[in-house]
Amino acid sequence: MTHLTDERPADSLTGLTPEAAKELHGLFVVNTISFTAIAVVAHGLIWFWKPWFG
Repeated sequence: MTHLTDERPADSLTGLTPEAAKELHGLFVVNTISFTAIAVVAHGLIWFWKPWFG
C-alpha cells in the first residue's frame, strides 16, 4: 500500500502520487461495482417478493 508523505508531487492537485491515485481509483471502482451488484440483487429479491409494476 502506498503511503502519503509530507512531500507533495509538484504536478498533483491532491497531493497523491500517481501510484497512490491509481490505487485509490481501483478501490473506488471495486466498491462502486460491489454496491451496484448488491443493489441489483436487492431490487431483484424485492421484485420477486412484491412486484411494483403489475
